[in-house]
Amino acid sequence: MRRYIIYPFLFLYKNSKFISLLLQHSSNFLSTSTMVADLEHATSTSYSLLPDSDHHHPPSISQRRRPITLLSSIFLSMLLFSSLIALILNHNSQPHTVGDEIGDGAPAKEVFKPISRGASQGVSEKSNYFQLSSADVDEIYPWTNAMLSWQRTGFHFQPPKNWMNGPLYHMGWYHFFYQYNPDAAVWGNITWGHAISKDLINWHHLPFAMVPDQWYDINGVWSGSATLLLDGRIVMLYTGDTDQEVQVQNLAYPANLSDPLLLDWVKYPGNPVLVPPPGIGSKDFRDPTTAWLNPNGKWRVAIGVKVNKTGITLVYETTDFTSYELLDNVMHAVPGTGMWECVDFFPVSTTESNGLDTSVNGLGVKHVLKSSLDDNKHDYYALGTYDPISNKWTPDNPELDVGIGLRLDYGKYYASKSFYDQSSRRRLLWGWTGETDSEAADILKGWASVQTIPREVVFDKKTGTNILQWPVKEVEKLRSKNTKYQKVSLKPGSLVPLDVGLATQLDILATFDIDKKAVEAALEADVGYNCTTSGGSSSRGAFGPFGLVVVADDSLTEQTPVYFYIAKGVDGVANTYFCADQSRSSTAADVTKLIYGSTVPVLHGEKLSMRVLVDHSIVESFAQGGRTVITSRVYPTMAIYSAAKVFLFNNATGISVTASVNVWNMNSAELDFFPLDQHAST
Repeated sequence: MRRYIIYPFLFLYKNSKFISLLLQHSSNFLSTSTMVADLEHATSTSYSLLPDSDHHHPPSISQRRRPITLLSSIFLSMLLFSSLIALILNHNSQPHTVGDEIGDGAPAKEVFKPISRGASQGVSEKSNYFQLSSADVDEIYPWTNAMLSWQRTGFHFQPPKNWMNGPLYHMGWYHFFYQYNPDAAVWGNITWGHAISKDLINWHHLPFAMVPDQWYDINGVWSGSATLLLDGRIVMLYTGDTDQEVQVQNLAYPANLSDPLLLDWVKYPGNPVLVPPPGIGSKDFRDPTTAWLNPNGKWRVAIGVKVNKTGITLVYETTDFTSYELLDNVMHAVPGTGMWECVDFFPVSTTESNGLDTSVNGLGVKHVLKSSLDDNKHDYYALGTYDPISNKWTPDNPELDVGIGLRLDYGKYYASKSFYDQSSRRRLLWGWTGETDSEAADILKGWASVQTIPREVVFDKKTGTNILQWPVKEVEKLRSKNTKYQKVSLKPGSLVPLDVGLATQLDILATFDIDKKAVEAALEADVGYNCTTSGGSSSRGAFGPFGLVVVADDSLTEQTPVYFYIAKGVDGVANTYFCADQSRSSTAADVTKLIYGSTVPVLHGEKLSMRVLVDHSIVESFAQGGRTVITSRVYPTMAIYSAAKVFLFNNATGISVTASVNVWNMNSAELDFFPLDQHAST
């Protein structure tokens, strides 16, 4: 379940056509979609231009119209009085910026007093303040329009504005449904946005798919999943938050299956189709998966719940998607992991490189069980075997069970959802990436959240213990100027600038050769190394760190290193770590600047390799073909526009590194509004 915000209010101010278009059509839609997020009520925020805006000028006296009658004067006075009351009420419902008085009355610096969002309705906390390491920082950085405008991505999906999940392929179009707040750049009033694409990269916005307009979803149209039935019909199951704040599951379906745009959705008159079963809390029952067909001819759907601190996946069986039977055995449960949100369950082939339909099972198949943990806001997965007779999923390695082992992404990444692309036989994965700046900054820029580039998912046949995630090939269509560096020698302490031109939108492939014999012969042990606690890229060891520095200024005052670190244990075994260091990514204080990462398997004979997608404020990093992935959000104040640079570095003390780098500058993707007038005429 998740949240999204998107275009700056400044964009909305100049492009009010988008909202009028959505409102014009959304009133006709009783809709659904594929997988969303769980975001709910947030108060709306009024737009105010930033100090450096070109539009920050009051109108001249000559531009002001004078009242011409007593009646118009009275009307105007009443209107102003009503506006004042509305502003007071709106102010009381918003996060507050306060200037406390100090000493002799001099105003203090502005501080931001946020409110909690989402937790009271039983979903994960949506306010950045309560999630981020900068939560103890009250001072708001003086962001300028130029800084905030730079943060908006060029080739990642974002809605036009505000707070912004579920994919589907139908009649030549990829459909993306996402949780969206049409009112503000904070979580709340969760509606299903809808966008379509021919290639997963260039998108056209459509009117809202579903709005919270029934008693069973009036407090939010939350996460859901689409299922393609054998006869070609599409059904959508989604979580609604009722007028009593109870989480229930609802059914929706297209009004016109022959419409390639799937504009109109119908909510089943008998909703809700599922309510929390006995023993499950009213706020602990959400996010139905895509259904799979069991050998007995019945469909099964999994839903995440919890009992005390045990995360659980329940399974329901149905033949018509309107009536359900709860199976006796839980599919899986892991104590101590808390509430399981956005459960995903899908097969991967252990012998072939293509994806599999969700209903496939048998020889040569493993099943991935994934959950988004409400307690720590991370997406975990595990490989295992599913027995449809007993309805039991068993992990291959209990020590790497869901919630205690592998993560899909070791950075800022949550509420992911996969789907089977039948047009190309791929399993595709989308993830939601929230902001790690302050909520005050999000309100200023008027948007929040972004989707990662869709990733193709396959089983790693070389290791046999993990999946591989890789950006879809379609993103390579955006590549433009190519710059290559071959066999760059990086001695200990080296820093080499890469002249790649404008460095805010990049696709980088890099390999690193090291003297493996020197590593094997070394007696030095580096016990207890951990990406997040070992000092980042400035902390030097015998065999690391080394890698790339992106989104950096010339002085390296701001920088985001992505790197490898090789640590030997007392047993002489070397482990390779893949890390992303945001500790110096911004000079702003109201930004979370963590160091992300984990180990990455490196097999005998393999070179160390990474791919890094840089798109303004989001950096996606893939190690060893996608065995370990890290998504970062960065908010520089200096390393923006033409001031952003890229470097190679080697901070190891005991080895030299030889690097080869292939860099493409990336064009922006198209994000526009579908011409519905043309669709209506066809």
